[in-house]
This record gives sequence, C-alpha cells and structure tokens, in this order.
Amino acid sequence: MLTLFAASAAAFALALVSAVAGFGGGVLLLPVFTALFGLHVAIPVLTLAQIASNAGRTVLNRRDLHWPLIGRFALGAIPLAAAGALLLAHAPLAPLKRLLGAFLIAVVIWRRRNPYPKPPPDAAFTAVGAASGLGSALLGSVGPMTAPFFLAKGLTHGAYIGTEAASALTLHLTKTAAYGAGDLLSAQVLLLGAALTPATLAGAWAGKKIVKRISEQVFVRLIEAGLILSGMLFLAGF
Repeated sequence: MLTLFAASAAAFALALVSAVAGFGGGVLLLPVFTALFGLHVAIPVLTLAQIASNAGRTVLNRRDLHWPLIGRFALGAIPLAAAGALLLAHAPLAPLKRLLGAFLIAVVIWRRRNPYPKPPPDAAFTAVGAASGLGSALLGSVGPMTAPFFLAKGLTHGAYIGTEAASALTLHLTKTAAYGAGDLLSAQVLLLGAALTPATLAGAWAGKKIVKRISEQVFVRLIEAGLILSGMLFLAGF
C-alpha cells in the first residue's frame, strides 16, 4: 500500500507538471517508478500513466487542437513507436539518454540566440513524430524533445498543451500494443496502470486550472526551464 501511495502521488505530480508545461512529468517520474518497480515494469507502467495524462490534457484542451500537426506527427510516431517497443529489451539505453540530454540543452541555448525562429512546415512533424516514437518507446518519455518544434510553430497555452498531448497519445497507445506483443504487459503492470489513473486525471485537471493564469512569457520560460532540467537528468543517466 505504501508503494502504491507513493506511485499515485508521483503520478499526480506527473500529470500536473505535464498539464502546465506540456511535458516533463514522464522524465521526472521514470526514476521514481524504476526505483519502485524496476526498469522493465517501470516503462510500461509509465506508458499507461502517460495515456491517462495525455488523454486528460487532450479532452481539457479539445477546442484548441491543431489537427494537421497531430496527423503528421502520428504518421511518423506510430510505426517507430511500435519498432522501439519491440526493441526495448535489447537496446543500449544509457548512450541514447545522454545524447537526448545534450540535444535538449542545446535547443534551449539555440532558442536564446534565435528568439524568433522560422516556423517548421507541417511536413516536418512526421520526422519529429518518428524520432519521438522511437525514443519514447526505448526511454519511457521524450516529451521535452518535441516541445521546441511545437513552440516554433507558434503554439502556446491550450493549443500547445492539447496538440502536444494528442500527438503523444498516438505513440503511447502504439507502445502499449507493442509492449503487449512483447509480453511486457503483465497483470502487475495492468493493475498498477489502472490504480494510478485517478491520480493522473486529477493532476491533469489541476494543471489545467493553473495554466490559465500564466502569461505567455512565463509559460515559455517554464518550458525552457523544464528542458534544461530534463536535459540534465538525461545526462546524469536518469
């Protein structure tokens, strides 16, 4: 019961952070779940928690969704998420995490030097989805990697939160199906995922209330701070 309580509190925090910044909860939660359950249980459990979190953010921001980007993202994310989930047991994760950490910090530096970047074309989100799908399946969460592209597109607040969440939902659902094919969805994983869903939905609702009160400038600064923190955690091997 104490383990479940700790996991529920962490899941609430995941959803709250993600609802405010659009990402980051999974990156921060993976070390907690790994300590509680072990890596090969933690990643599929985290995926189930992220399904609830992203579904909640999608519904709460449904009026602001940018459907063309979601479709382009899914086109790349679905096949690569399936492939990455099937490779999970055999891939060298440590080098991938450090590479992603360096990328996130470099992105923030680049954004500070180029505060008004040219918006990427919609077609570029197929490649973003592919990279995100593969990385998410192997590392549990790479939400920070996609944030700069959605920001560069000019999305903020509900449009950013909801569109990023709906895009991520496509790859998390794909990962879950692939984990099942790879015998990673044990009874323990499914029970934990179901038990954590109420806390995750509550966190998404609370975060939606907070983000309405944040100015656009503060919103972007919070996201950049989250990118730096996520990058440092990846470089440290978490």
